[in-house]
Amino acid sequence: MRTRVVVLGAGFGGLELATVLSEALGESLDLVLLDRDDAFVFGFSKLDVMFGRQLPAAVRHPYRDIGKPGVRFVHTSVRSFDPAAKRVVTDAGTFDADFLVVALGADLDAAATPGLVDGGHEFYSNAGAFAARDVLARFEGGPAIVGVCGGAFKCPPAPSETAFLLHDLLTARTVRSEITVVMPFPAPVPPSPDTSSAILAAFAERGIPTIVGGFALPEDRIHAPDESYRVESLETGLKAARALYQELASLD
Repeated sequence: MRTRVVVLGAGFGGLELATVLSEALGESLDLVLLDRDDAFVFGFSKLDVMFGRQLPAAVRHPYRDIGKPGVRFVHTSVRSFDPAAKRVVTDAGTFDADFLVVALGADLDAAATPGLVDGGHEFYSNAGAFAARDVLARFEGGPAIVGVCGGAFKCPPAPSETAFLLHDLLTARTVRSEITVVMPFPAPVPPSPDTSSAILAAFAERGIPTIVGGFALPEDRIHAPDESYRVESLETGLKAARALYQELASLD
């Protein structure tokens, strides 16, 4: 009798588990891999698309190409699951399992930062990064803020890498822009002081102002578990930092 495994989510965790089980069990495995997307995109590839180095189609790896023994992919959205009964309800039907694995990962909530949806652009999702490609292609100059809106987020180096790539892109196009990086913690990559120092030095070499620690109103509860960061507070912080730099420059 084949072992029935249902894996929710075809990210790194789901794909790795499917591969390991396939190699161990072969055709005695009946593994169903479920995901709402039909293709896998590496995180670094999002920036390749965003900055015009690749087309979206070139960085998508369709799940239909998975050829592991005992593994089949179903493109669908999960509506509910019962961990005790090991049953999953999806748009493609109901799946029962001997072993149920939840590997859905974390999703983004751009609306949690007031003003971000209407006035900004996120690049952590595939759709967001691919849409930002067109935004950058049309950008003709002016202030550009690379902001981190919360204390917990995926891939800590990504905001800094984005600032560097944005600087290189606009420099090559001779577009005048003041890029500012804003983060609500004391260093770009808090677990690594050496990495953070190198990043800050590289920002300074490129003339990219960096505001760490952040500015916020008391009611924003910036250190609370439901941490938020208002766009208005980011703007206030930029103005305050600029005024501080001007005052320091005027001192003898």
